[in-house]
Amino acid sequence: MHLRFITTCFGCCQTRLSFLNIQRPLLEAVQVASTGSRQLCLSSVERKPFFVTTPIYYVNAAPHMGHLYSSVIADATARYQRLKGADVMFSTGTDEHGLKIQQAATQTKTSPDLFVSKVSQSFKTMFDGYHIGYTDYIRTTEERHHRTVTHVWNELVRRGHIYKGDYEGWYCVSDEAFLGADDVVDRTDKHGNTIKVSVESGHQVTWMKEDNYMFSLSRFKDQLHAWLDKDVIQPQMFDSNVRRWVDDLRDLSVSRSKSRLTWGIPVPGDNTQTIYVWLDALLNYLTVTGYPDTAVFPWPPDVQVIGKDILKFHAVYWPAFLTALGLELPKKIFCHSHWMVDGVKMSKSLGNVVDPMALKDKYSAEVLRYYLLREGVPQNDGNFNEKVAIEYVNSDVVNTMGNLLSRCTGTSLNPDQIFPRRNTDVYQSRFNTAERETFENLEMLTETVDNYYKELNFYKGIESVMSYLRWANSVVTVHEPWKLAKSQEEGDKAYVKTVIHIALETLRVGGILLQPVIPDIAARLLNRLGIPAELRTLEHAKKPYLNSPEHFPLGPNEGALLRRLNVPTK
Repeated sequence: MHLRFITTCFGCCQTRLSFLNIQRPLLEAVQVASTGSRQLCLSSVERKPFFVTTPIYYVNAAPHMGHLYSSVIADATARYQRLKGADVMFSTGTDEHGLKIQQAATQTKTSPDLFVSKVSQSFKTMFDGYHIGYTDYIRTTEERHHRTVTHVWNELVRRGHIYKGDYEGWYCVSDEAFLGADDVVDRTDKHGNTIKVSVESGHQVTWMKEDNYMFSLSRFKDQLHAWLDKDVIQPQMFDSNVRRWVDDLRDLSVSRSKSRLTWGIPVPGDNTQTIYVWLDALLNYLTVTGYPDTAVFPWPPDVQVIGKDILKFHAVYWPAFLTALGLELPKKIFCHSHWMVDGVKMSKSLGNVVDPMALKDKYSAEVLRYYLLREGVPQNDGNFNEKVAIEYVNSDVVNTMGNLLSRCTGTSLNPDQIFPRRNTDVYQSRFNTAERETFENLEMLTETVDNYYKELNFYKGIESVMSYLRWANSVVTVHEPWKLAKSQEEGDKAYVKTVIHIALETLRVGGILLQPVIPDIAARLLNRLGIPAELRTLEHAKKPYLNSPEHFPLGPNEGALLRRLNVPTK
């Protein structure tokens, strides 16, 4: 195990963590690869740990497109790291306490425990349906999490960061958030009444005044700025908002009167108070590591994927809690924007909420995975349009990748059903300089895509792969191997096989690189090419393993990678 928890003296002996240092287009792709540094050691056999998290999702309602997007980004990251040989921990789960859930359960005339269990299962069903390969699914109603939260509360009290006080100010139940005067604005409701709402979310706020416990958030301004100076907030555009919040730190109320909130973890030693839902929820990331008991994985997280609506909680409150505990802070907070539908924000009242499970049943999980990662630009709000989504998938997966595979593995062009080697003489004489240079730069594609994937810019990596596959299609079209397919001349046979080799080698590399994005389709592609499972890592994409003295047999023909999808008419 890379990490263990040890007992260290901070005035008295307490359990804490001890950390071990663990050791677009085609032209753009070539440029990035040729000018970028070769810092990655893809041949290392050491299995380095990598810890990625999604937010835990609030179970006051069914899962939607935003939840799926966060999960697919994290899953693609986990798969990509495994391709690099990392030992990956990938946690996700559900946040099951708080006033909103208490109210939702009451409205449905269901007990809170039955209500959260039902909704949590719907999230798990979605994750499983979309091949989200988590290693730990955490629910905040679990006993292990209760132990973690209780321990952290006691530790924060012991260290002098929690004190009894009064809270007076604006509170948004929908967002479970405290707001300052500058964070609220007047609005007129449908009845003509003036109400206060959150500037950021638009949800109504209420004035709250009560005795509870406070966390000394205002003490951590300098430490938080020092952490932010390490460029931990990605994309960079979100950093300025975080710094503005840090510059205006005020102590945070971290409990509620039990008379108003019963559905939560009680404050240790005070049965009149319930722990604030965000302090409770954020600690899930510690719970999954085994904290405060025997560690199951190294701390801190390498990347935490979140949506921009919960950036403040993860980039201000969360690192402050960790600093107060004396623990290391996350290495990266990756914040993505939201998805709209046809340019309009998703809303139940408008009836435009996209149901991920309905789309999975209509098309497939791989189709939506591809579209979200191909079209989603983290720094900009995405615009989901079903027609555009299907056209993208048809163009890239069906026409570009699937068509190239079908052309070069069909019995009319490839009767021997082999992955042929390249004939050097034919290659030099029948292919022009630009074609040879582009093909020989194929190895650089792996470094290009690696640079994009490690920054979670999957859309750029996907486009780089597709640019190469479009190029390979053009090579087949220009050289017209079908005209010579029946020739008995040895030179013609070598020419056809060399065209096929260029196409299949490009498909092999592309298939390996697309495994984090569309794992099932990529597996079908590599199976058809006859690539053994142990030869599908990122390192194998860099090397021309198949240009050996002998031809390789293709794998079985399991049909089209993906049949052309019907484009919606509306």
